[in-house]
Amino acid sequence: MLIALSIRDIVLIERLDLSFHAGLTVLTGETGAGKSILLDAFTLALGGRGDGSLVRHGAAQGQVTAEFDLAPDHPVRGLLAEAGIDDDGALVLRRVQHADGRTRAFVNDQSVSAQMLRNLGRRLVEIHGQHDDRALVDPASHRTLLDAYGGLVLLAEEVGAGWRRWRAARSEAAKEKDRLDEAAKEADFIRHAVEELVALAAESGEEDRLAARRTEMMRFEKIATDLADAQDAISGANSPVPGLAAAVRRLERRAGEVEALVRPAVEAIDAALNALDLARTHLDVALREADFDPHELERIEERLFALRAAGRKYACTVDDLPAVAARFADQLDALDHGAETLKGLEARAAEAEAAYRQMARDLSMKRHAAAAALDDAVNAELPPLKLERARFITECQTDEADGQADGYDRIEFWVRTNPGTRPGPMMKVASGGELARFLLALKVVLADKGSAPTLVFDEIDTGVGGAVADAIGGRLARLSGRVQVVAVTHAPQVAARAGNHFRIAKEAMADADRVATRVAPLAPDHRREEIARMLSGAEVTSEARAAADRLLKGAAAD
Repeated sequence: MLIALSIRDIVLIERLDLSFHAGLTVLTGETGAGKSILLDAFTLALGGRGDGSLVRHGAAQGQVTAEFDLAPDHPVRGLLAEAGIDDDGALVLRRVQHADGRTRAFVNDQSVSAQMLRNLGRRLVEIHGQHDDRALVDPASHRTLLDAYGGLVLLAEEVGAGWRRWRAARSEAAKEKDRLDEAAKEADFIRHAVEELVALAAESGEEDRLAARRTEMMRFEKIATDLADAQDAISGANSPVPGLAAAVRRLERRAGEVEALVRPAVEAIDAALNALDLARTHLDVALREADFDPHELERIEERLFALRAAGRKYACTVDDLPAVAARFADQLDALDHGAETLKGLEARAAEAEAAYRQMARDLSMKRHAAAAALDDAVNAELPPLKLERARFITECQTDEADGQADGYDRIEFWVRTNPGTRPGPMMKVASGGELARFLLALKVVLADKGSAPTLVFDEIDTGVGGAVADAIGGRLARLSGRVQVVAVTHAPQVAARAGNHFRIAKEAMADADRVATRVAPLAPDHRREEIARMLSGAEVTSEARAAADRLLKGAAAD
């Protein structure tokens, strides 16, 4: 609930600090005293539209601060947590209005947007008046209010969850169908790709391994060529070995004739032959160790060409070819088995739709029953409010062809002000005074069903008196037993029922030719005097004081 309101330099209010309590609080005062200024300032703190004209003349800026005491489980605390705003107990909304029209908003001394302040404000306070165009007169809130009244909030949430499940299942089935349609357009290409890539059987890292092996073999190829040339020189067709061997044999036949002359040459040639044989052995070993196979090199070249060509064809790296092959294989599998998969998804979507529609029909039936009960409860409140010929109607329009997260129903509060007239939306049909009383009756019935913790009623008793004003006061008092109620009133019957009473007055300033709005809490004696003034006008008579006493005693007895 609201526990404090501080205003600085707003229109005629220079400095004002008010404390509020639970129950019914009334603000009274003569016309023009500044009650509307007070509400405008309060609305500014709740995120209302700013205006530079609100700043007191001569001041650079004005400021309004509203402090609230909230229950630990109030939904506003969740909003604070989502926004990362410190929440250490009390909630303080502050709005600074500059004379040039700029505004700044703060929540618990953290800067926030005006929209954030407005979101919090509408959950903390509802302001109702003859010309109010928010709160209960907004058709967007009527379905939520009816669900709260009928105890249907959980069922409505289940319907919303069912609707989302149906939408998700339907979307999944639609995506699968689109995927199949797209795959079907390229079926021939996909099948060819799978066949080609499966036959290619590319492996991750294969390109690097083959390239390294090719580089190694090309290096061995150059060495092997030189070794082969050397081997051919020693043991090929032009080898000197046969000629040297024949020369040695001829010399050896002559060795007996001239031993001393021939033997050194024979031994030298033998050594050369032995050296050439040893060189040939080394060359054979070197050629074997060089591991050069021109056929293998050719196979490597062909494999690299095939892998790289496939990479270019499918616009990927060689290492990604296995993944591309798997993707095409999945697409082909989806194409081959897609009809069965799609059938399953469509079946699940149909099941989700059937479940949603069953819950939505159940919710709609219970909403119609709750609407009838709400109509009876509100209409029972109307006769004492001088609306005995009027009717409150919860208009339920159900369209099963237009299922939404909220179900099938469009809910709007209608009224008929006189028998035989056409009913219509409350905001359009009811006059200002009638609208205020319809709203009061509705709030009395809905007070503990999703109401904001603080309700403000702005002169809803205008134009009525006597029994009707007393009925309004009684209903405000009943309402204040469940939520905090603040009422700006001209009716003494309403003021007499308040637990807290403020008087608003306009006073001349001693230090300047100007006036200022003052707000003061009234003690019991001063309350009687104020109620007597409201009864008699400018001159308070003894009869008015006696009447005020009777009102106060009657209110206390109730």
